[in-house]
Amino acid sequence: MLNRIDRVLIAVANADAVAHRWVELLDARIDRSDEVPALAASRVVVSVGDAEVEILQPTGPGPVAEHLTAGRGGPFAAGVATDDLDSLRTRFDACGVVPLDLGEQLFLDAATLGIPGLDLVVSRCEARDPVGLMSNLYEATHLTDDPDGMCSRFAEVFGLTQEHFVPISSDAYGYAGYLTLFDPTALHRIETIHPQDAEKTMGRYFNRFGPSMYMCYGETDDLPGLRERLIELAPDDWTGSDDDPNGLFVHPRALGGVMLGVSRSSYAWTWSGSPNRVLGPPDRVSGSPDQVSGPPGRVQPI
Repeated sequence: MLNRIDRVLIAVANADAVAHRWVELLDARIDRSDEVPALAASRVVVSVGDAEVEILQPTGPGPVAEHLTAGRGGPFAAGVATDDLDSLRTRFDACGVVPLDLGEQLFLDAATLGIPGLDLVVSRCEARDPVGLMSNLYEATHLTDDPDGMCSRFAEVFGLTQEHFVPISSDAYGYAGYLTLFDPTALHRIETIHPQDAEKTMGRYFNRFGPSMYMCYGETDDLPGLRERLIELAPDDWTGSDDDPNGLFVHPRALGGVMLGVSRSSYAWTWSGSPNRVLGPPDRVSGSPDQVSGPPGRVQPI
């Protein structure tokens, strides 16, 4: 019942300033501004690839203000899209899930969804032409102490097939969990993982905030162009080798508190269950199916 990750929502103190930083670094586009009374927030919506980033600034007491007061800022909710919102509403009813109606969207906080640390916004699928240096967003990362339980609940609420979910782990960076692929032929998913090593970056974050959103991931068809822009405009706010053809990370302080991983188009299949789907000359694809269980270096930027 889910088609894709189509947005990420972030909570910030100054939405206009953060929106302009997304434009500056990713050649994104500010599309509109409005109010979201149910969340007690103003909103600036930025087009990034064929997805959107909703940048929320509190206008009074409410969930966005609480998120900032808790000291987290940054990732507030993941956004998923469906082409059958009516059937999804029926499924919510059957599961006892009562979302908050935002007008064009449905908001499910963690308590409503039954998954600690994961807030979701559900929108109708909409075709968009890609904007800027990104082509899409395909992943939001959720930290949990119960990946198996989260997967079961997520599949139940959204009518997904758990057999399509892909195990993911990293001894080097100390996590294990799943990629909840909505469709086995597409990369779109929530990555739900348990940071098992409290001494590593992700583990320290989890010990501080508990179950929570952590980062998002997208693709680009122009990794060299993105890297050049980051070198010029944010030289200390990204991680990645100057000659790595496969990916990089933009640090949270550059984009309003959210870490953005960027992989070249199709490369994420390397660790997503179908390495045969990776496009490009073999000498540009690092690792092999038995060597790669997660994207290299993914937790270093924080």
